Amino acid sequence: MGMGKPWHCPFSNNVWTLCNILFGILYPLLCGGFVVTLLFGKTNSEKDLEQCEHSFLPPTSTGIPKCLEEMKREARTIKIDRRLTGANIIDEPLQQVIQFSLRDYVQYWYYTLSDDESFLLEIRQTLQNALIQFATRSKEIDWQPYFTTRIVDDFGTHLRVFRKAQQKITEKDDQVKGTAEDLVDTFFEVEVEMEKDVCRDLVCTSPKDEEGFLRDLCEVLLYLLLPPGDFQNKIMRYFVREILARGILLPLINQLSDPDYINQYIIWMIRDSNCNYEAFMNIIKLSDNIGELEAVRDKAAEELQYLRSLDTAGDDINTIKNQINSLLFVKKVCDSRIQRLQSGKEINTVKLAANFGKLCTVPLDSILVDNVALQFFMDYMQQTGGQAHLFFWMTVEGYRVTAQQQLEVLSSRQKDGRHQTNQTKGLLRAAAVGIYEQYLSEKASPRVTVDDYLVAKLADTLNHEDPTPEIFDDIQRKVYELMLRDERFYPSFRQNALYVRMLAELDMLKDPSFRGSDDGDGESFNGSPTGSINLSLDDLSNVSSDDSVQLHAYISDTGVCNDHGKTYALYAITVHRRSLNSEEMWKTYRRYSDFHDFHMRITEQFENLSSILKLPGKKTFNNMDRDFLEKRKKDLNAYLQLLLTPEMMKASPALAHYVYDFLENKAYSKGKGDFARKMDTFVNPLRNSMRNVSNAVKSLPDSFAEGMTKMSDNMGKMSERLGQDIRQSFFKVPPLIPKTDSDPEHCRVSAQLDDTVDDNIPLRVMLLLMDEVFDLKERNQWLRRNIKNLLQQLIRATYGDTINRKIVDHVDWMTSPEQVADLVKRFRDAFWPNGILAETVPCRDKAIRMRTRVAGKTKLLSIMPDELKHIIGAETTRKGILRVFEMFQHNQLNRRMVYVFLEGFLESLFPQYKFRELFNRLHSRSKQMQKYKQKLHTTQAPSLQKR
Repeated sequence: MGMGKPWHCPFSNNVWTLCNILFGILYPLLCGGFVVTLLFGKTNSEKDLEQCEHSFLPPTSTGIPKCLEEMKREARTIKIDRRLTGANIIDEPLQQVIQFSLRDYVQYWYYTLSDDESFLLEIRQTLQNALIQFATRSKEIDWQPYFTTRIVDDFGTHLRVFRKAQQKITEKDDQVKGTAEDLVDTFFEVEVEMEKDVCRDLVCTSPKDEEGFLRDLCEVLLYLLLPPGDFQNKIMRYFVREILARGILLPLINQLSDPDYINQYIIWMIRDSNCNYEAFMNIIKLSDNIGELEAVRDKAAEELQYLRSLDTAGDDINTIKNQINSLLFVKKVCDSRIQRLQSGKEINTVKLAANFGKLCTVPLDSILVDNVALQFFMDYMQQTGGQAHLFFWMTVEGYRVTAQQQLEVLSSRQKDGRHQTNQTKGLLRAAAVGIYEQYLSEKASPRVTVDDYLVAKLADTLNHEDPTPEIFDDIQRKVYELMLRDERFYPSFRQNALYVRMLAELDMLKDPSFRGSDDGDGESFNGSPTGSINLSLDDLSNVSSDDSVQLHAYISDTGVCNDHGKTYALYAITVHRRSLNSEEMWKTYRRYSDFHDFHMRITEQFENLSSILKLPGKKTFNNMDRDFLEKRKKDLNAYLQLLLTPEMMKASPALAHYVYDFLENKAYSKGKGDFARKMDTFVNPLRNSMRNVSNAVKSLPDSFAEGMTKMSDNMGKMSERLGQDIRQSFFKVPPLIPKTDSDPEHCRVSAQLDDTVDDNIPLRVMLLLMDEVFDLKERNQWLRRNIKNLLQQLIRATYGDTINRKIVDHVDWMTSPEQVADLVKRFRDAFWPNGILAETVPCRDKAIRMRTRVAGKTKLLSIMPDELKHIIGAETTRKGILRVFEMFQHNQLNRRMVYVFLEGFLESLFPQYKFRELFNRLHSRSKQMQKYKQKLHTTQAPSLQKR
């Protein structure tokens, strides 16, 4: 065939058309038949299944129909019993706390899901069941050991760990100052070394681990407090656990561990005491926190700007000028201190003073009667090998008092017809022979070296005569002269660093020749509000020879003041200070007693002045007469002019510091002139301190106030006996002070209690806490521990066994329904003021927080009584108080203390359960604990291999 058009078959087209027609007809028929078959089969299958079920299977459960039926019914009213603790005054605020907690933590989201109240009522009932069990358990516990022993032990141990951490940081590198993070890490290293089996670093430093710890703890508590049915309800249990852990405990712990909150609370607690200017300036000069100094400086600058903007005239202008001068001085001190800290040129004041060489002189007889000074002299005598001489002198003092007492008792008994002459004389002879054998015989080691004829004379007297209180007087006088004159003893002690430390403890470095601060930038130690005294420690020796600085003063006016019914004369002194670049003038006000104290101070230090300077004498009657005041003004002016002559200043170079201090525009700090009056004996400060304690406890419960009042009333008699007991205790001084092999620093505070002494454990724990605060045991201060024992004996003698009763009564008062209700109300008002959930308190500005720190430290130093400084030393007191304050400035360490208190509380509440093991397991993931175990294993491995 040829190439033409394609060929189409007519038959094939017909076939395809026929197929399409058939498919269109058959497809609907087939689909319809399939659907009809399926429906028919389903109906028949259901009928067959129903028949089989009724024929062969048991009947179905009625639970589902009943559940549906219950859901259709109206909700039942659940009755809640509002009784919780059995005390209505506690139950009412507790119910409010439960109501507020459910409202603010559950209801606000639950009502978006359901209107059914039953779930909320069930949660409330669960919480109440837990509280009922908790209250029931609390009533069965004796809380006296926890509040009087456990808390004090935990706090003392916490303070000991902090002190050891500070020491470790210092020992690492004296030149590099450790950061706060280093201190926290070191703290937990020391904790695991002391606790051995637990460390709380993760809980205190990791928020995630802390939340996990609280959840686990709350779940354990719910297991113990809830009925089994409620605890098995997981949804309910988790709700309650989260409310307790995240809604109540965590916010409470956050608040209690906030350093700023603690600082505010400290200030609130001692709000009635006034801030002391000297304490404030000491805090500024001792501060090593640049943030504190900058905050104070900026506030001073702000106040300066405000005062300078005022438009005043007349008398107000003088007041404002004085305020401006004071603020300028504070600002200058802060700038100086900041500059020194930033430059890293920190100065050790004690070391600088030791090298300076111009210090006030403390007579040996004054050292021997002051417990603080005697401790340093004792340490020095032990270093030089002269301790036998000092101990002999002290022992003889004790023997003399004891012998006098015994002979007085013997005399009184003879008058009453009772004769015990031989027994008393035998005891005195035995005591005298014991002293002779211990210090003077050839067998004595070490032996007191005195003239042989004196020793022979004493031995002959002991053999042929009855002992008298004065039997050792000749030898004691020789020993005193030896300690005073021998270059090995007192003269060398005055050149030793221990002497400077003694002056620091006596708070005397700031008095005569030591007038600078460790800042090295010109402010006096006490601080001058006028800024007129700009002396550095480096320039002290050149002050008097600087002819470019001239000081003139005269009494310009006299007045009579009446202060709370007490009348006295006041002298206005106008002071001019001229230098090459400036000229200043100010007024200061002094009483005659200030002049008298100042005169006694300078004549003590510069004996040649006593024959040159003559202070006008006192007058008992008519001393407010106008003519008399004019005459005294004239005489005091003559005294000042003679004192300020250039010849006088050149003759006594260190005199300038006394004069500058006296003429500063500030309240004069009396030094009591005579050193014997300045350094009061132990008995008088103790008597005054007990009176102060008696006044202070008036705010405490009546049971305490009555007991302390009785103690104050007995002080007159007790103080006399105490003065004798001090010297009697010296009789027991051993030749050398033995040191124990064990290290008490690596154990808890309560581990050092000796249960064999007596059952007065609370009192002994309190005394141990005092040792921790003021670091008395660290320096092996035998005399201070002796005084502590005497104080303990004094309290026992006054109270007897009632001290325990007083403590128990106070604990009962603390755990009474009234006090518990008050605590619950405080908690409620803090979290829900006026019934509304408190908003998150915004973090206060850093400058405000820093100034609060300064105010808190100043308050604490201001309330420290001088009597405490006389007992344990001014420097020790200051360091102890500031150490405790510094411990509270670290949030992580505060959290640790809160958790320790909480653990102790739960261990006391559930003594039958092994909470200690539980806490060890909860803290087992501690990194410090793992390091300690690894280190311990590494240390023990070689010894095990040798075995």
